[in-house]
Amino acid sequence: MGFMSIPQMMISSEAGWRDLEHQHPTVLSLFLWMVLPLSILPPAMLYYAGTHYGDALMVGWSGKPWSVIAPLFFLCELAAFVGMGLFIRSVVDHDTSPIDTHDAYVVTAIAPVPMWLSSLALLVPNPAFVAVVALTGLVAASALMYRGIYALCHMADEVRAASVTHTVMAAGLLCWAAFLVPILMF
Repeated sequence: MGFMSIPQMMISSEAGWRDLEHQHPTVLSLFLWMVLPLSILPPAMLYYAGTHYGDALMVGWSGKPWSVIAPLFFLCELAAFVGMGLFIRSVVDHDTSPIDTHDAYVVTAIAPVPMWLSSLALLVPNPAFVAVVALTGLVAASALMYRGIYALCHMADEVRAASVTHTVMAAGLLCWAAFLVPILMF
């Protein structure tokens, strides 16, 4: 599975997901080769945008301590990875057929890729552009979450997969809001 499989994985529960299931990458390898490098992007982009043209994005952002905020944001991302894998497993086990911890972490590693990549929009000092790209990343991440849960749980019912996806995405959004509010209040 490569990055070029991710667009197919958003629209199909077969393409890419079956390859991942067959390859069975370890959670550690997914963490080291995908989660860790890609989760560095958002804090790095926040730091760059905040220190170079923060006020163009939001008034008062240029004066924030981005050298403190960016590492905190990174640590929150890593904590979210750990927590979301466990949360996905819990929700899936409660609602439908079981999923093993490994597969829950595969979904947790793959689903946020569009969100991590959408942080590259911060290279453009235009708040509307950044918002559109971030929302597009959120939609793509939701599609990956849905397809991943449907594929790796071997569900027969798309409505159940959608229900689990809604629960997990709602919790993820609440988690990010809880992370962002204190960090951005600096």
